[in-house]
Amino acid sequence: MRQVERRATDRSEPPRKLWYAAYGSNVHPERLRSYLAGGRPRGASRWYPGCRDRAMPAESVPVELPGVLYFATTSPVWGGGRAFYDPDADGRTLAVAHLVTAEQFSDIAAQEMYRDPGTDLDLSHVLARGRDRIGAGRYETLVYAGESAGRPVLTCTAPWRVGEVPHLPPASAYLRFLATGLLAAGAGAVGGWSAAAVAEYLAGAPGAERQWSAADVLRLME
Repeated sequence: MRQVERRATDRSEPPRKLWYAAYGSNVHPERLRSYLAGGRPRGASRWYPGCRDRAMPAESVPVELPGVLYFATTSPVWGGGRAFYDPDADGRTLAVAHLVTAEQFSDIAAQEMYRDPGTDLDLSHVLARGRDRIGAGRYETLVYAGESAGRPVLTCTAPWRVGEVPHLPPASAYLRFLATGLLAAGAGAVGGWSAAAVAEYLAGAPGAERQWSAADVLRLME
């Protein structure tokens, strides 16, 4: 398990490489490959244009972020609720940190924001302040979660808090990507997550608990 240290950063130059902390379906390599190389993952209704640099991450490791995963709003790609991250809530969020270039992170974030990839984000604000609200959309808020192995850990989420929006259960195809992706990432890591731990975590997330039990999630991983 790779540790994330929550601390302020002082960078005179933007990082060339960083950790993109995926907590939703991009924890799964097949799903992430669609964002990087372009394509449509199984069960999704959307085709992704991909990144300028289509290489897979140099490394992908399981991490635990401070904060809470929850499901809300209706996903036009999967149907059902989609995953969001509240870094200010008490709890832990299981994630997979992908080592990517700053350019790749910009293109991944653009596709999450339903924008065209191809423009580099200015990361100086999020690194200095811990948060950068680029827009009012679902994944238009960048979050600096800390550092790992000397590199910043960044992700994107919605601007609201976990208790400020109605929760909605995720669809089975979407939840399967989360469950199997987290299990695969944590299976070979020291201190990684078991199938039971992943199932309990996802079933207990706000929104999911309205429809999914840990036993249900375990069946999705079969």
